[in-house]
Amino acid sequence: MTASAVEPAAAPAPERAEAPAGPVEPQVEVYGIRHHGPGSARSLLTALEAFAPDVVLIEGPVDADPLLHFAAAAGTAPPVALLAYAADDPAVSAFWPFAVFSPEWQALRWALGAGVEVGMCDLPAAQVLAPQRADLFDAEPPEPATDGPGAEDGAGVAPGGGAPGPAVAVADPDAALDPRRWARADPLRALAEAAGYDDPERWWDDVVEARLDGSSPFPLLTEAMAELRREVGRPAGKDALREERREAHMRQTIRAAVKRGRRRVAVVCGAWHAPALTWPLPPAVADARVLRGAPKRKVTLTWVPWTHGHLATASGYGAGITSPGWYEHLWTAPDAPVVRWLTHVAHALRRHDLVVSSAHVIEAVRLAETLAALRLRPLAGLAEVQEATRAVLCDGDDRAARLVTADLVVGEALGAVDPAVPMVPLEADLVATCRRLRVRREPKARVLDLDLRRPVDQARSQLFHRLRLLGIDWVTPADSGVDSQGTFRETWSATWRPALAVALVRAAVWGTTVESAATARVHDRLEGGSLVELTRTVEHCLLAGLPDALQRLFTVLAERAALDADVVHLMEALPPLARAQRYGDVRRTDTGALRQVSEVLVLRICAGLPQAVGSLDDDSAARLRGLVDQVGAAVGLLAEAAASTEDVELLAGTGLRERWLGALATVVDRRDVHGLLLGRVVRLLVDADRLDDVPARVERALSHGVDAAAKAAWVEGFFADGALLLLHDAQLRDLLDGWVTSLDEREFTDLLPLVRRTFGTFTPAERRSLAGRLVARGGPAASSPVAVELDEELAHGALDTVDLILGGAR
Repeated sequence: MTASAVEPAAAPAPERAEAPAGPVEPQVEVYGIRHHGPGSARSLLTALEAFAPDVVLIEGPVDADPLLHFAAAAGTAPPVALLAYAADDPAVSAFWPFAVFSPEWQALRWALGAGVEVGMCDLPAAQVLAPQRADLFDAEPPEPATDGPGAEDGAGVAPGGGAPGPAVAVADPDAALDPRRWARADPLRALAEAAGYDDPERWWDDVVEARLDGSSPFPLLTEAMAELRREVGRPAGKDALREERREAHMRQTIRAAVKRGRRRVAVVCGAWHAPALTWPLPPAVADARVLRGAPKRKVTLTWVPWTHGHLATASGYGAGITSPGWYEHLWTAPDAPVVRWLTHVAHALRRHDLVVSSAHVIEAVRLAETLAALRLRPLAGLAEVQEATRAVLCDGDDRAARLVTADLVVGEALGAVDPAVPMVPLEADLVATCRRLRVRREPKARVLDLDLRRPVDQARSQLFHRLRLLGIDWVTPADSGVDSQGTFRETWSATWRPALAVALVRAAVWGTTVESAATARVHDRLEGGSLVELTRTVEHCLLAGLPDALQRLFTVLAERAALDADVVHLMEALPPLARAQRYGDVRRTDTGALRQVSEVLVLRICAGLPQAVGSLDDDSAARLRGLVDQVGAAVGLLAEAAASTEDVELLAGTGLRERWLGALATVVDRRDVHGLLLGRVVRLLVDADRLDDVPARVERALSHGVDAAAKAAWVEGFFADGALLLLHDAQLRDLLDGWVTSLDEREFTDLLPLVRRTFGTFTPAERRSLAGRLVARGGPAASSPVAVELDEELAHGALDTVDLILGGAR
C-alpha cells in the first residue's frame, strides 16, 4: 500500500457565510509547525477545517507555485521533493522535501482538494541559489522589522541538496557557553529544558506529535516562540540577513494576498517564524528595504522522487528527523500505534528468520506502555517501543534490533511523481527506457545478474554502461560471488538516490536521450583525451553499444597511436583494446577496425621494446614488468579472436604473437636490463617453449658474482606465480634450493622479505606440495634432526589446549 493511499480524504470546501456589507478586517491565522511532524500535520488539518481559509500560504519557494497542482496528480506519491537548479550550472541546486506526514504536504493537499487558493510564501529559489558577494555579509545588516529571526529551521535547503544546520558565529570559546546563543541554535531544546525535559525530541513528541485527537497546539507554540525570540535575540552576519529576508518576504506575501481581497489567510510555517508573521503586520517599508537588492539567478523547478532515508537526520538533511518510518506509522495508524508497530516489527524479524511469537508481541506492548506510564508520557514513543523490541522481541540482541531500525524506523520508501510533471528530456527518456526494460528505481541496493545472451539483458547492460559514461552512478559493477570466466555474464548493483536527479540534469546538456547524450559525451572526450583514455573509452563504447561514437573514435585512435612514440603509453593502451575484442561474440559487435588498430599497436610496441627496457630503476622495472604481462595477455586475446575468424586473420593473430615473442627474445641476453624484468622475460619465453637452457640461465643468475639484491629481483621476476614450474622441474627446484641454503646469515636476513614476497604468491597447497618434494629428495627438511630436549612440563599446557580443541582425542 502506498503512502498516498492512506492519506485522509480531502475535506470538502467549507460553507461560508455571506460577507457583511462594508470593509472586513482580514483574519490571518499562523500555524507554527515542525517540518515533517505527523502530530503537527493532524492538528493542522483540524485547524484548517475549522478556520475555513480562502487562501493557504505555505513556507516554501514562491516560484514553485505553478507546480503545486501536481501534488494532487494521480501519479504523485510522497515522499517527493521540489528540486530547483540553476539554469547555467545544474550542480547548484536545492531540494525542499515532503513526506506524507509533513504538515506542509497535508496543507497543500487539503487546499487543492477543497478548491482553496494555495501558494508558497518563502524566498524564491531564484534568490536562494543566487551567488552572494564576498563582502555582502561584512556590513551591518539592515534594521529588523520585528524582534528578529532566530536560527535556520531547515525549511529551505542550501545549494548542494542538504539543508544547512544552525550557524552561530562564535568570537571566542567562552562565548560558546552563552545560553542565548545555545537557545538560538536549538530553540526546541530551550523549551524542553524549561518544561523539565532533557531531550527536545521527547518533549516535542509529547506536546505535539502525540496529539492523536487533532487538538490545536499552535497558539501556545506561537506564544512560547515569541517569548524565546525576545530572550535570545537574533543571529549575526549572514544568518541574520538571510532570516531577515525570509521573514520579510513571507510578510510581503501575506500583504499581497490581503491586497487581492483574501480575508481569511492561513499561513503554515516553521514554529520559529510564527511570531514574526502574526497579524497585524508592521509597515511594509522596512520589509521592502530588506528585500531591495537581493541577488537572483535564472532557475528551473520541478518535482522529483525522494526517500525516507534522505529525510533522516543521518543523511545530513538539516531539517531531518531521526525516524521517518516511525513518523509515517504515527500518521497512518493513529488508533493503535504501539500495537500495530510492534506487529510490524515481528513481521520484519520473521523475514530475517528470527522466531517471534504472538506472546512476544503482547509482552512487548505491555512493556512499552508500562515504560511510558513510568515516564509520565501520554503515549509510548519510539524510545519505549525500541527498548521493548530489544528486550522482548530480540532477546537483548543489538544486531537484531538494528535490523528493525534499518527496515522500519528509517525505512527506504521511494516516492513517485506524476508523468505529467515537467522533466528534462534525458530523464523522460530514462524513465521510458527503464519501463520498457523492466528496471525499477529502488532506494535499497539491488543486485542484477545479466545474461548477455538474452536480448533484454543485453539492452539493460547497454543502458547501464551508457549511464556510467554520463557519470550517473545509479548502477555500478558488482561481484557476482560466482567464479565465472565467461563474457556473457554481468553483475550490477543498483541503488537510486535523490541526488541522481541533479546528475541527470547535468548530463542533459549532452543530449535528449541516454544514447545520444552518451555519444556526445564520447565525442567530447576525443578532443583532449590521451591515448590510454581513448582506448579505455573504446571498451566503454563497445559495452554501451554506441556504433556512431565508435567509428569516429577508431579514426582518432589510429591517428593518436601513429603520433605517440612513448612505448609505455602504447603498452598501457593495448590491453583495453584486446579485451574489447571478445565483446563481438555475445554482443555481435563488428570489431574489425578495432583489430586493425590493435595490430598496429602491437607492431609499434615490439619495435620500441628493446629501447624501453634498458637501465631502469626498481620502480620503473616493476611498472614495466606488469605492462609486459598485460601486453602478453593482450596478444593472446588478439590471437584467440583471430583464431575464431577467417584464415587470413588467423595468420595475422599468429604473426602478432611471433613478433611479440621475438621482441622479448632480443632482450633476454642483455646485461643492462633490471633483474626483475629480465627474470620475467625469461619466464615468458620458457612458458612459450622458446628456451632450452633454462637451468643454465637460472644458475648464471644466482651465481656468486651477482649482487644479492639482483638475484632476489631475478627470482621474483621468474618464479612469481610459478609454483607449477617448480613442482614439475626438479632441476630448477634444486638450483633454487641450493641458492637459498648457500646464503650466509647477513644475506639471508636482507633477502628474506624479497624471497617471501615471491613465494607468497603461491597457494598454501602449492607450498605444502613443494615442501613435500624437498623432503622427499632429502633436502634440509629431511636432514638429521638436531637432538632437542623436550620440556614436557612446559608443553603440557599447550597439549591440554589442543586436546580440548580436538574434543578429547588424546
